[in-house]
Amino acid sequence: MFLKLLASVVGTILTYTVYQILRLVYRELNSPLRTLRGPKSSHLIWGNGKELLRDPTLHEKWVQMYGRTLKYPFFFGLSRLYTSDSRALNHFLTNHNIYQRPAPNIYLLSLIVGPGVLVTEGDVHKRQRKIMNPAFGPQQIRELTPIFVTKSVELRNIWMSQAASGSTRIDAVSWLNKTTLDIIGLAGFGYRFDSLSAKKPTELATAFAATMNATASLSVLDTVRAWIPALRAIPTNFASLARASQDTMGRIGREIIRNSKDEMAGSGTFEMGRGRDLLSLLVRANTASDVPESQRLSEEEVLAQVSTFLVAGHETTSTGTTWALFALTQNIPAQTRLRAELLGVDTETPTMDELNALPYLDCVVREVLRLYPPVVSTGRVAIQNDVVPLDTPWTDANGIVHETLRVTKGQHIIIPIRSMNRDKEIWGADAAEFIPERWKSDPPLSTNLPGVWGQVLTFLGGPRACIGYRFSIVEMKALLFTLVRAFEFELAVPAAEIGRKVSIVQHPIVQSDPRAGPQMPLLVKPYVRLA
Repeated sequence: MFLKLLASVVGTILTYTVYQILRLVYRELNSPLRTLRGPKSSHLIWGNGKELLRDPTLHEKWVQMYGRTLKYPFFFGLSRLYTSDSRALNHFLTNHNIYQRPAPNIYLLSLIVGPGVLVTEGDVHKRQRKIMNPAFGPQQIRELTPIFVTKSVELRNIWMSQAASGSTRIDAVSWLNKTTLDIIGLAGFGYRFDSLSAKKPTELATAFAATMNATASLSVLDTVRAWIPALRAIPTNFASLARASQDTMGRIGREIIRNSKDEMAGSGTFEMGRGRDLLSLLVRANTASDVPESQRLSEEEVLAQVSTFLVAGHETTSTGTTWALFALTQNIPAQTRLRAELLGVDTETPTMDELNALPYLDCVVREVLRLYPPVVSTGRVAIQNDVVPLDTPWTDANGIVHETLRVTKGQHIIIPIRSMNRDKEIWGADAAEFIPERWKSDPPLSTNLPGVWGQVLTFLGGPRACIGYRFSIVEMKALLFTLVRAFEFELAVPAAEIGRKVSIVQHPIVQSDPRAGPQMPLLVKPYVRLA
């Protein structure tokens, strides 16, 4: 009896799997993009996916070969649409009712963060954004800035003690990861990780690290499970690690939320105690009397924002700041000019307004986030048929010129953040160079790009633009303000040794030691101010 039941279940799964494969093959064969030019597949299962991981500039090379709009085979030969046409990208990002995040991506990310604002779509996403938006406004970030500065000073003091006898070698990645984890803990939900000072990580820090490490264990089976829901009952190492970490983070998150509610009930106001962190502001907004019950977030949704804050607000800023220090080692005049501006401020603890009033610091941050966006690309999938407007027509394999692009339901699309930020037609021949001065005057920008900040795609644009971009920018400015005032930076290895590996973010690696993982070895020397 059991064997018959098992055979029936396996047969059902196999039938469903075959059906899904045939449906996808049919869609490919009948796609209006079937004559769109592009590279041939280099692998039966992964298409050109592994090539892209090895060569981050491959998209740009394909544009030179096939034009701004092309397609390439990805998982099991299914095509991905790639375009660097700014008008088309504007269309994809602003029409969120037609173009949403791919279901496989949502599934994998939801295992890490739960049903938070990073993974929800449609009306659910709108409802979450509406409740969360007030916590990320300018006034709220202004009140959180002292946390950014205090932790930056703590990091500075640690490096200063290590460099007491002169220059010392440090790994910027590990130290900045600790700093930004401390910051998001305090500013995000009033939790003390104390990563910079503690000898032993907290339980939440351990759970978060396990979650991040789980992404490194993604297998072919995990990818197949993401695409074929019927196979998700099959256990994998990644799913088990992610679930265990989520259980721990959920338990601690509930305690944090309960404490936040207790403080609000006890004081009647969020002006005292831990009430200024993002989660407390979210709890307050969610329980406001003018919010209808139907529009409020469930406890599970509020809880998911704890994981979301950690994932979205931790490594992105630490990675961006790491690349900023790298860029400044490759442009010493820019480093010197920035330090001179920062030393002109007569306080070690600037406010948000004082940080934002520093013009060259602003130029440096804008240029770093243009050149080294932490997230290099993202994806969308069409949930209905559509006709996409173009700036640049495309010529198909039969020599026919098309003024628009027809996409069908289910078509996967790449949003090339890094490539557009480095596009020579937008930024000029020196687009790949770190030149902060380009921001002193109006650069040759594309008005079609819907970037929410700085006319770049780093924080995306449209309704799904990064909700925490102000938080990240001011945090990065606080770190650079404190560190560049105190130290001179040099790269501890030849510049050619620094490569990058893309996972959730683009991490720097030392190419001769890739197994060591993300790292940025720097020589740090205290700056001696001449009388």
